[in-house]
Amino acid sequence: MPDIPHATSSLTSDTPTTRPAAHGAAAAIAVAGLTKRVADASGELTILHSVDFTVQKGQTLAIVGASGSGKSTLLGLLAGLDTPTDGKVLIDGTDIFALDEDGRAALRKAKLGFVFQSFQLLPHLTAVENVMLPLELAGDDGARAKAEAMLGRVGLSSRLKHYPKYLSGGEQQRVALARAFVTEPPLLLADEPTGSLDAATGEAVIQLMFELNRERNSTLVLVTHDPHIAARCGRTITIAAGRLVA
Repeated sequence: MPDIPHATSSLTSDTPTTRPAAHGAAAAIAVAGLTKRVADASGELTILHSVDFTVQKGQTLAIVGASGSGKSTLLGLLAGLDTPTDGKVLIDGTDIFALDEDGRAALRKAKLGFVFQSFQLLPHLTAVENVMLPLELAGDDGARAKAEAMLGRVGLSSRLKHYPKYLSGGEQQRVALARAFVTEPPLLLADEPTGSLDAATGEAVIQLMFELNRERNSTLVLVTHDPHIAARCGRTITIAAGRLVA
């Protein structure tokens, strides 16, 4: 059995509720004509073809598709971790590619949490230090107390001083979840968050992620190949060969 706590009994459903945006409010994400091309041996490869969609605040969205369809590229563009060949991404009304690199970094710090399939924990930092990092970068004087509380929330109070190499895969992903949620970002992006985990541990981690998302009333966009995970989201879009399909 995985060493991950079950969801609290106060939750009655695994499927998050989609909360409508206030009248006149900007969408959490608005994507228009998003295109990504890269050079390859044959000349040029189009990874994304003029993708358009919006995500309302409080919505939970799954992006699904076959390997190589462009899902992770799309998620990286939503976070401003890559730049498009053409098109726009608006986060809460701000065109992120109208910002310079420092501006995009500041926007991510203020508005985004990101959960990676490969955890992306810093190996020379303990669990609590990894979770403290985004708070310290934001100049939060209460970073340690908040990080310890968040790790307690994900069931890792006894592992605060452990380095990643001494944590199981499920524990590392819970540290990554704690790090993503500790700043209480309004938007969480997750790229195959259970892809590196066994089925039972992955189920427990995804349950915890949805639980934290509901508690914080945030917007969740996740890339997954698992239809059972996608079914827990309020909405699903499919990418096939870089195109959005019905």
